[in-house]
Amino acid sequence: MKKHLIALAAVAASLAAPLAQAQDTGSLLVRARALYLDSANKDSTGLDLSVNNKWFPEVDISYFFTPNLAAELVLTYPQKHDLRAGGAQIGTLKHLPPTLSLQYHVTGLQGFRPYFGAGINYTRFSNVSFDPAIVTALDPSIKKNSFGLAIGAGVDVPLQGGWLLNLDVKKVQIKTKVYSFGAEVGTFKVDPVLFSLGVGYRF
Repeated sequence: MKKHLIALAAVAASLAAPLAQAQDTGSLLVRARALYLDSANKDSTGLDLSVNNKWFPEVDISYFFTPNLAAELVLTYPQKHDLRAGGAQIGTLKHLPPTLSLQYHVTGLQGFRPYFGAGINYTRFSNVSFDPAIVTALDPSIKKNSFGLAIGAGVDVPLQGGWLLNLDVKKVQIKTKVYSFGAEVGTFKVDPVLFSLGVGYRF
C-alpha cells in the first residue's frame, strides 16, 4: 500500500513538473487528501490491544507567514476503529485527531516544493463500547484525551492556476491509559504513521 502511494506520487510529480509555476503568492493553502493510518499498536496491559488500520479523508489548512514558514492544521471527522485483544474484536471506539504543525517550505526548486515540520496532536476518544462479556469480566475504560508530538515531511508539486499535488507523511504520538474496575492496568499507544496523497489550492 505504501509503495503504491509513493510510486503514484512520483509519477504524478514527473508528469506535473513541466506545468509547474514558480509562484509563491497567496498566504492560504487548502488541501483535500486521502489519508492512510498505519498504527504502531504498542500495548503494556498484557492484553495485546490493537486498532485497525484504515483510509479516511482529511482537510488541512496552511497559513504562510512568509514564503518559507507556515502553520498547518489537519482536520477530519471522528473516525471509527475496531478495538481488538489478541486479534479478536472486543469493542469499538472513535477518535478525533486534529494536528497543528509549524512547517518550513523549501523554495527556489524547479517543479516541486518539499517541506518538513513538527507540532502537536490532540486526540479525543469517544463512543467507546466494549462487548458485554468483556464488560462483565474486566469492566474496562480508557482515558478520553491524548496529547502528543507530531513530526512530518512532504512535497507539493505546483500545477497551473494555483493548483498542486501533495504527498505527505507524519508520525504522531497518540496514547491512552487503560483501566479495569477503575484501576490503571497499562498504556495503549496507537502512535500511527500517517501517509496521505491529495490535491490543494493556494489562494
